[in-house]
Amino acid sequence: MSLDVARVRADFPILSTRVGNRPLVYLDSAASAQKPQVVIDAISRAYAGEYANVHRGLHHLSNLATANYERVRGIIARFLGAAHEDEVIFTTGSTEGINLVSYAWAAPRLQAGDEIVLSVLEHHANIVPWHFLRERQGVVLRWVEREADGSLSADKVLAAVGPRTRLIAVTHMSNVTGTVVDVATIARGTDVPVLVDGSQAAVHMPVNVAALGCDFYAVTGHKLYGPSGSGAIWISRARQAEMRPFLGGGDMIHEVTREVVSYAAPPLRFEAGTPGIVNQIGLGAALEYLMALGMDNIAAHERDLGAYAAQRLSALDWLDIQGNAPGKGAIFSMAMQGAHAHDISTILDKQGIAVRAGTHCAMPLMQSYGLPASARASFALYNTRAEVDALVAGLEFCRELFG
Repeated sequence: MSLDVARVRADFPILSTRVGNRPLVYLDSAASAQKPQVVIDAISRAYAGEYANVHRGLHHLSNLATANYERVRGIIARFLGAAHEDEVIFTTGSTEGINLVSYAWAAPRLQAGDEIVLSVLEHHANIVPWHFLRERQGVVLRWVEREADGSLSADKVLAAVGPRTRLIAVTHMSNVTGTVVDVATIARGTDVPVLVDGSQAAVHMPVNVAALGCDFYAVTGHKLYGPSGSGAIWISRARQAEMRPFLGGGDMIHEVTREVVSYAAPPLRFEAGTPGIVNQIGLGAALEYLMALGMDNIAAHERDLGAYAAQRLSALDWLDIQGNAPGKGAIFSMAMQGAHAHDISTILDKQGIAVRAGTHCAMPLMQSYGLPASARASFALYNTRAEVDALVAGLEFCRELFG
């Protein structure tokens, strides 16, 4: 079954927006994806007729909200191919999930001189938490460089592992170049725990954490067509058993007295306080929407779109595209001689085309390309070949302006 893109586009109300007198061409889904009507409806319904605090009440609304909220844990487990629902910990997104691992698993276990292997492809969310450990505990960060085509060699990642390596932290897909990392080969090639930032990959391809063989897998809701402030991290039961609580407060405790405290079993142990109830319910609706479309169908559509975009953009010999690794996602970062990325973005915006401009929260990678910034066009399940053509026409107009 192929993806009916016209029907999919009808599910996203914002895509009928006009920017000035032009139709919106939204090519910034790598930053945040738009929301289908089913997510908007789920959020509205949760607030209008089903809202109460969860886990704490015995009344009808609390029981209903708790059931709707906890149901999402199973949806996420199914989406990620997780064997157990209790391996899914709710977060506000990948940033919180990775910080949870840093504070609750890594900080108590790592000593000065211990090493974390990470790649130059990483988003700041998978860099800064490890810098905290470098600054505070003397942990050593061992960097693996990209290849000339923007790919990351799994063999080089494994070669960077030494006797004091305690963690490998790696992205599944670069948010700058679309490079897909062979996480399974890395995870299967070492006994060192592997954390995967799945923020970009999970929305573009089927993910099965059991097949990947990793220990931690973080996802963020706002890229998965869900609400901002929603997300989760999958953590294997074995790693959860090695973690101390991160935040203290309600819901993560078993008993509190004046003298002692005991903690709830995971995953609640790592979910202190009143959660983003409605955000997570919205995420559940988004993931059910994606699974109904079929992640294989989404991936096939985006492969076709990415191949077409690569063909059209590569024909612009005055445009420099960062990264052309085989099998990359439909994400294109680009630079044009004589034009700053912010200028490109502004000019495209006047034509109704939304792209990103800047360092994309990936400064080490941008530095490896010698660029202060790039313009990034990122495609999603609702984009079309006609929108690729609109982007190319917009870039040609930029070229005319700058000469």
